[in-house]
Amino acid sequence: MRCLAIAAMVLAFAQPFIPLSSGVKQGEKAVSIYVDNSFSMGALSQNAPLLELAKQRARDIVGAFGVENRFQVLTNDFEGRDQRLISKEDALNRIEEIRTSPATRDLSKVLIRQQQCLQTGKQENRIAFVISDFQRNIADLGAFRDSLMEVNLVPMRAVQERNISIDSVWFESPVQILNQPANLLVKISNRSDEDAEEVRLSLRHDGQTKPVGSMNISAQSSKLDTVSFNILHPGWHEARLSVTDYPVQFDDDYYLSFYVAEQIHVLAINGVEPNKYIGNAFLGARYFQLDNADARALDYSKFSAYQLILLNEPASISSGLANELETFVENGGNVLVFPSQTADLNSYNTFLQAFNAGSLGAFEPSTRQASQLNMDEFVFHDVFLNKSANLRLPVTQGNFRIAPSGGEHIITYRDGSAMLAKYPKGEGALYLCAAPLNEQVSDLVRNGEVFVPMLFKMAIAGTKSRQIAYTIGKDEVLEAKHQVSASGETIYQLRRQPDTGEGGSGNGGGDQAGSSEFIPEQRILGSKVLLTPGTQVRDAGWYRLRLQGDSTLAEFAFNYDRKESDLSYLSDDAIAEGLPGNMRVLTENAEANFGQVVDEQERGIVL
Repeated sequence: MRCLAIAAMVLAFAQPFIPLSSGVKQGEKAVSIYVDNSFSMGALSQNAPLLELAKQRARDIVGAFGVENRFQVLTNDFEGRDQRLISKEDALNRIEEIRTSPATRDLSKVLIRQQQCLQTGKQENRIAFVISDFQRNIADLGAFRDSLMEVNLVPMRAVQERNISIDSVWFESPVQILNQPANLLVKISNRSDEDAEEVRLSLRHDGQTKPVGSMNISAQSSKLDTVSFNILHPGWHEARLSVTDYPVQFDDDYYLSFYVAEQIHVLAINGVEPNKYIGNAFLGARYFQLDNADARALDYSKFSAYQLILLNEPASISSGLANELETFVENGGNVLVFPSQTADLNSYNTFLQAFNAGSLGAFEPSTRQASQLNMDEFVFHDVFLNKSANLRLPVTQGNFRIAPSGGEHIITYRDGSAMLAKYPKGEGALYLCAAPLNEQVSDLVRNGEVFVPMLFKMAIAGTKSRQIAYTIGKDEVLEAKHQVSASGETIYQLRRQPDTGEGGSGNGGGDQAGSSEFIPEQRILGSKVLLTPGTQVRDAGWYRLRLQGDSTLAEFAFNYDRKESDLSYLSDDAIAEGLPGNMRVLTENAEANFGQVVDEQERGIVL
């Protein structure tokens, strides 16, 4: 009996174990723990958010290893401080700091990040843990190739998988006009397996919130809706579309910003007397400002103030004018050319070459009838209520032949050749007419139902269309006009605006209630400044660009990445399918002693 007692004491203090496999490694270890802290981890599992359970899993993992080991704690934020190995105590403190983040990461990129950090240590035993809900759209485990690093996959499971999301929003027209209704198109998705009824949609525009209506959305489907509102003042506008949904709320709001010009400016460069029909077209339109200039006395420095420049039969186009017009178009302006009947074709065709436009052949004094307007192109799109109506189309008594050169026909003659063609370049476009504007040669100027909307839409199209929204974490580059403050300051700042209105996600009363300011990375490129916010934008909302002490120069809207909106996950079996030998799935339930599970995996079962 005495011998048995001694043997029992030896066993107790020696802690012998049964190895679970021949792969159990001994010695000091480097352990990397990734905690998925994306928005989807805010979903509930029983009575707690997945993220809190994931943090407890991470603590259990750290607790299963001795103090002699080194640790990495990694999240979706990919912070520089997390790319180093730290002590056990520091690892536990770092886990405690983890909060939900708008960042999302493919798991292959996470594993690469873990691999890079573990390789910085002297430890030969390198172990990685991936704690995640394993959404289908991030679980690209097959893209990672490393047979030396041991990888343990720890799935977290939510109780409910349902979500209503605003996926995208865009304007029906690329340019918004003062005192005109604007139509927003919004795509809303039901991400659950159950039909969604009475989904309420609201619009907040310039501080005022109004209900838009409600809709029913079938399971696993989307709906497209149109939201209309009036634009009553020029300048920058803020808008937010919202749905009411619980518990996943990060994608319930969609922020956008846009600019409305007070006037659209048109310059007519005249080689002959100013055309009265052009003047009459803009005379009663207060939104448009027409200026006339003699082709022989031009101030090129003023070109940038215009959205449309119209060449009214200049005899020739000088190299200086050609260069300025090319720059004007590249920067977003539009140019409309009506050639002179006695044009110097060499100068014209040299100018047209810069736009890859068709060259002009000799003038042909013959009657020709236009037969078709391009209703799909912006100039004539949605101009006529009845496209099949018998429109009176232009007739010309003479024209130049425009050589085929890949341009888009806006007005087409009966023989299929172009009367008016469009040639995009940079951010703008050149429009070339085959006939002069002279009413003795063309009746286009007397055809008000075609000529007037054509001029208006070309001018409107020259109002540079801006991106209405950006996605957080997508390394977006913002563009604005470069300016200098009154004090000579050229350091741009972005300031987040408070959103005090009631939104679908509650952001208005939470993290959006206050404002913050930071200096983004910036690069001046000619007349533009390019801004890269990087990771400094973490909250959805509106951000105003300004120089020190100046008013708002531009406004940008940011939204959370909708990649997390699809709450479909890989099952444990799907995760395990096809895994290489160095990867395994740990699938204990939430009540299990997870630290013991990890300890047994690494050391074996302690007797």
